Amino acid sequence: MKSLVSILTAFQQNRRSRSNLMVLLRMLGLLAGLISLYAVLFHVLMEREGQQHSWLTGFYWTLTVMTTLGFGDITFHSDLGRAFSIAVMMTGVMFLLVLLPFTFIEFFYAPWIKAQESARAPRKLPADTRDHVILIRHDPMAGILLPMLADHGRRGWVLTADWTDALALHDRGVPVVTGDPNDHETWRNLRVDTAAMVVAMGSDVANTNVTFTVRQVSERPQVVASTSSEAARDALELAGVNHILRPDEMMGNALARRVIGSDATAHVIGELEGLIVAEAGVADTGLAGMTLAESGLRTRTGVTVAGLWDHGHLKTPGPESRINDETIFLLAGSQAQIDRYNEVFRSRRDEGTKVVIVGSGLIGRATARALDARGIEWRMIERFARQVADREQTLVGEAADFDVLVKAGLHEAGAAVLTSHDDEMNLFLTIFYRQLRRNLRIICRCSQQANVAKLHRAGADLVLSQASMTANTIYNFLSGSDTLLLAEGLYLFPAEVPPLLAGLPLAATRVRERTGCSILAVETPAGRILNPEHDVILPAGGSLVLIGSLGAETRFHQRFPPAPLCPKGLPRSGRGRDW
Repeated sequence: MKSLVSILTAFQQNRRSRSNLMVLLRMLGLLAGLISLYAVLFHVLMEREGQQHSWLTGFYWTLTVMTTLGFGDITFHSDLGRAFSIAVMMTGVMFLLVLLPFTFIEFFYAPWIKAQESARAPRKLPADTRDHVILIRHDPMAGILLPMLADHGRRGWVLTADWTDALALHDRGVPVVTGDPNDHETWRNLRVDTAAMVVAMGSDVANTNVTFTVRQVSERPQVVASTSSEAARDALELAGVNHILRPDEMMGNALARRVIGSDATAHVIGELEGLIVAEAGVADTGLAGMTLAESGLRTRTGVTVAGLWDHGHLKTPGPESRINDETIFLLAGSQAQIDRYNEVFRSRRDEGTKVVIVGSGLIGRATARALDARGIEWRMIERFARQVADREQTLVGEAADFDVLVKAGLHEAGAAVLTSHDDEMNLFLTIFYRQLRRNLRIICRCSQQANVAKLHRAGADLVLSQASMTANTIYNFLSGSDTLLLAEGLYLFPAEVPPLLAGLPLAATRVRERTGCSILAVETPAGRILNPEHDVILPAGGSLVLIGSLGAETRFHQRFPPAPLCPKGLPRSGRGRDW
């Protein structure tokens, strides 16, 4: 009965279904009128032939003839009566065997089936749902953020206006609710008054409308919205958005930061609580062929080698790790230690980095602006002339055309940045460029998470997923932490010293072996210790800065859980957030 009520409700809520039902009712009314008219005419003609029948017999004869079931007990004897019988029979064939079944199936049965399917799509969250995250659409970013929320004990729900999409997502196991995002009732069904965050990643107009609707229902949740231009920022803020994202600018800046020149300078790619993370190429440092222990990097500069990039793969360093000309160091330390590294290992040849950018879309232009800010020379290749913004530095043509590449200076460039949203095109160009130049640094933007590994295998030195970067940023807004995405799947994150590790020397914790994370800094009552030695004691109540993948971070919190309660009796956070 409950299922039937929900189906009828879904059927009645659909305007088209209600309209179709009215058509069917009018058709049935017309049929009832014809049956009544034929019953009256039956009596008139029968009386002309001298036959007397009851009114019930008239309706019986009419329905028998219209349904073509045949009759023999009641017949006309005159030609006029037989002609009337033929007319009634033909009307019945048209109405009962053609029009009525078609009308019933088209206007009632098919909508009923759709309403039955629609009723399966969730429309309301449980009444006890709290501190959840609502995403306006399901896209690659949502595909990353939802598991990230689940890994850290939060629920996320996707809102879609199309019940067929909602049903498809529901069947795939995606937590989804269907409803109109511009309807107040939808947000009440989503328990927005107890939600932690609403994420709107659509167009500027859609994001503004959604935010305005949410704010009319509740002021509680944070609202995160994306925009493709600064012009829309004021409208979004006035509507009630708390955090405005520019995914194109974020990706462009991230890609530009990963450009490493032909010198051995350490280029800063991130900073977290005073800890600087940088990348530096090994070429021309004189370290190729040595092990890390033989290089003496820690003794000579104070920096810690947190990782070794080798053709897109980050390797965990050890004393016996071998360095080669294609290795790229992932360095961690203070600004003074990074400066010391540059003094010791900066290449004697002072070549300026030249970069070829493929694609002049939003991300390509953002990358160019970020490179301009760093004083790095760049040339851009764009297939479509109408998209060219800077005609002096942009070549119109195919990015796989050898003549175009020569004009763009790929033969002498230090890096190529592929900014297309088409992963297949980036894969093709990565293979092509890697065959042209083995020592070219290839940096790729990736749209689909599943293609990250493919691009690495094709020869990309670094692949950045826009979906992953955006999801990480949104989670940071939610958690209040400063987790930093260094590369695809590699995070720098803070955490409190777990009770299981408090009082132990760093060497005894075996954090790297047990979780895959590395401790880069320790906060003690005496101050911060960057790149701590193995004998440093982890203090109770202190904090750590670690580096590792999302899976490694999850393992860290599972193996070394924080204290269950803070002094106020509230649960501690799982990611080093404030109480």
